[in-house]
Amino acid sequence: MTDEQQNNLDFSIDRSSLYREESFSDLKTGTVKRLTPVKADGSADKSRKTIYVGHTSILTPDGPLPIQNSIPAKELSQAIKRFPEAMQQAMEQLMEEVKKYKEHAESRIQKPDSGLIIPGR
Repeated sequence: MTDEQQNNLDFSIDRSSLYREESFSDLKTGTVKRLTPVKADGSADKSRKTIYVGHTSILTPDGPLPIQNSIPAKELSQAIKRFPEAMQQAMEQLMEEVKKYKEHAESRIQKPDSGLIIPGR
């Protein structure tokens, strides 16, 4: 990063888009975060919806891989019930992205022409 890029970074917090974050975990499978919209003074902002986000990790040969996804829910109990489905969707999305990445990487590998004559054969 250049000095000019560093000087152009904006670290201002958007006071109209604040959330209070609460975490709920079983200390085994994952965590559900409840993001409650608040005003700049910390009071509840009833004009915006509460957001639920699920977090978990899967173990890979290279170590834990974090996975997260939003959970469509109106209350915590509903978010907890929908947690497995949301994590499965996130996993499927991740696998699809990996597949696309591999296909893209393989398409960049130059393959010899099939009509290539190899001396000595």
